[in-house]
Amino acid sequence: MSTTLNTTSTPSCEQLSQTRQRIDNHIHSIDIHPDRRAGSYPYYLFHDAGQAVHGTVLMFHGFSGVPHQMWHLADYLFRNGFNVYQATLANHTFLPAAKYWPQVDLKPEILNPLREKVQQDPVLQNYLANFAAQPDSQSPSPQQQAALVARLLMLEPRLLEIVAAAENETDPNFERYFDSSHMDFLTDAQAHLAELEAMPGPIFTVGLSVGGATALALAAARPDRIQRVVAFAPLLKVYDPQRERYIELAGPLDISETGWDPSLRFPVGAFTAAARFGAFVRQPKNISVLKNIPTFLPLTENEDAAHVQTNLDFFEAIGGKNKGHSCYLYPASDLVPHPMVDPTIVSQGMTNRFWQSLYQETFRFLCTGAIDAGNMSNLEQDPNLPQVPPLNS
Repeated sequence: MSTTLNTTSTPSCEQLSQTRQRIDNHIHSIDIHPDRRAGSYPYYLFHDAGQAVHGTVLMFHGFSGVPHQMWHLADYLFRNGFNVYQATLANHTFLPAAKYWPQVDLKPEILNPLREKVQQDPVLQNYLANFAAQPDSQSPSPQQQAALVARLLMLEPRLLEIVAAAENETDPNFERYFDSSHMDFLTDAQAHLAELEAMPGPIFTVGLSVGGATALALAAARPDRIQRVVAFAPLLKVYDPQRERYIELAGPLDISETGWDPSLRFPVGAFTAAARFGAFVRQPKNISVLKNIPTFLPLTENEDAAHVQTNLDFFEAIGGKNKGHSCYLYPASDLVPHPMVDPTIVSQGMTNRFWQSLYQETFRFLCTGAIDAGNMSNLEQDPNLPQVPPLNS
């Protein structure tokens, strides 16, 4: 396995100044916004002018997260020769989520009459009151989700047809029934890429979950600019079919959920938009382009967000190993959760004990286009690569 790590560009003072100015202008627009979200600001780590670097990494955090979620990885890459721009996922810089984040909802002519039926239904109203009285509840259980969908179908049989349009990702009737801003994930990412226009050398996209899907979509849209992609557990499809049906239809219930931040609630339709965007990434036109952009997909069997088999199928669809792509699936016994990039996040009672090796292989892939799979589940780091400092350093 080659560990030859070449520097590829030397940004000038003018190029860095132009880039900083464009990003600073974006940050200022957030700062003066009345609905800005605390702790969600993007940031950059740039080496001094005249210093040779490997390129620039454009990073996207996970759904409902903030750029700080991947600061350990960003810092490691910066210390070892990359310029880094940690962007904020589409409109996650603002709150409330129902107003700003990408969202899918039933069209008003369908939603409003159904919402009236929900409000007049004593069974649903009793359930919703009980659910709202439990502030620690993140989302309905799978059993509850199935029951709620069944109740909605009883109130409005036409939802069967709407369900079909939602579940069939290529059904043209989707736009007949739903309003969706899921493509904001891509348009917002394109704006962040434009902020890096003056930077010479390769651009690499890196993302987690929905951020991983965004990293892939941006590479497919701009293969002239993006050289490689690392997508950690990209959310290309929701992990559970029942959960998928629930999030497509729960809009009339006005149920909100929480992510990694238990104090932050978002409407179910925001997660629906993320799932819809994942379906967009899997479209044949994007797969065709991504075949020629080296991609690394770190996955885990302990998923509670992304559908593992869909990600494995996607890896093969873009050409797999034969086209120079890399994929690694942490087995269930490694106890690695979906948010595998942040070693401080506890999810399903698990944290990623192999995060330092994961960072090393991310570095190796960005530099060489290959990984050493044997290092991924290694608690001892590869001595031939830059060492990842412990959390308390």
